[in-house]
Amino acid sequence: MSYSSMYQSKLVTAETAVKTIKSGDWVDYGICTGHPVVTDKALAARADELKDVKVRGGITMWMPEICSIADPGKHFTWNSWHCTGIDRKIIDMGFGYYSPMRYSELPKLYRENIERVDVAMFQVAPMDQHGYFNFGPQASHLMAICERAGIIIVEVNQNMPRCLGGFEEAIHISRVDFIVEGDNPPLAQLKSNGLTDVDRKVAELIVEDIPNGACLQLGIGGMPNAVGMLIGDSDLKDLGVHTEMYVDAFVDLSVQGKINGSRKNIDRFRQVFAFGAGTRKLYDFVHDNPQIMSCPVDYINDVYRIAMIDNFMSINNAVEVDLFGQISSESSGIKQISGTGGQLDFVMGAYLSKGGKSFICLSSTYGKNGEAKSRIVPTLKAGSIVTASRTCTQWIVTEYGKVNLKGQNTWQRAEALISIAHPEFHDKLIKAAEDMKIWRNSNRI
Repeated sequence: MSYSSMYQSKLVTAETAVKTIKSGDWVDYGICTGHPVVTDKALAARADELKDVKVRGGITMWMPEICSIADPGKHFTWNSWHCTGIDRKIIDMGFGYYSPMRYSELPKLYRENIERVDVAMFQVAPMDQHGYFNFGPQASHLMAICERAGIIIVEVNQNMPRCLGGFEEAIHISRVDFIVEGDNPPLAQLKSNGLTDVDRKVAELIVEDIPNGACLQLGIGGMPNAVGMLIGDSDLKDLGVHTEMYVDAFVDLSVQGKINGSRKNIDRFRQVFAFGAGTRKLYDFVHDNPQIMSCPVDYINDVYRIAMIDNFMSINNAVEVDLFGQISSESSGIKQISGTGGQLDFVMGAYLSKGGKSFICLSSTYGKNGEAKSRIVPTLKAGSIVTASRTCTQWIVTEYGKVNLKGQNTWQRAEALISIAHPEFHDKLIKAAEDMKIWRNSNRI
């Protein structure tokens, strides 16, 4: 049977495809831009027939239809691998939950620890002449999902870019159970917020430490984006990319000629990533681009692979840092904000890289209506999750400076971190350090 004939034999409506889902099933939506649209809507329409359907997704960029029905918790449970504002809303609604994990482990979790994947359904690019549906910018862990899934439903979107060059980036039609032709919506866009003066100052402190030929990993958010912008204005050249998330900043640097990957120890001349989200220019750039290498996250975020790349520069955000050097980047107390993601892996891998550096950046304060609070705190708020332990932490950067905590004892760490806190909080932090017996009388700032 030809691939076109096989395609027609498996082509069904969204309503027909989701009839395979039963009460009590575990259903996987993939991740980020690949979450289903028309099949999600069809599943929501079946809500009254179903109960206890457990759905996995993550990095959610729009509210799923199954979460928009009346009393969704009677029928569905949402389980997120990494939270966005949408995921936080679902959690606040009372039927959403975060699933803790190191992102690098996710394929292994599916293959060895997750008991059931009854149905997997997600958006894909149109089938190519060889019978493959490309996962688009979400290779991540999708092949591992498919290997465990009882039923695989692909929802074709003509606007999904084909991200090539790697492996486990597509699924063959012979392994697909149902094909649904979607409404071809534009991919959800992740637009950057305007940069603040604080973002720019932090970025300046980081960029001055980046050498020519460095390999970059940028996290999501204003400060990593500011680093990308300042690199674009610098004389840096021959940069490489090996990153969990591909963002607009890499596109801009590529167009500016800053990125060519010529000095990478592995995957030379390739920009390597696990998933991506940004504006239309990103989706256009990655489509059929031979310099793009789309790979599963257990390849991208592997600590030892990161360490193989010389001058690896990892730049990520944090919510709070305490005076012991513990990094909380995913929660504020018990309130889940994002997830562990790959931060710990990149913190460790960058430090192990020859010439590599891990930067955790944050504004010194936060708050509204003039009620500023320090992000550098004596101890983390009760319930806050430690994303990177104090033993892993290297460079911490605020608008007041940067400090390297590697090799420092407790009083040296306290002194260094207080030196880059907002001056308004120095005395309180010193008093707290004294009470915790991690302060020397001779080193008062």
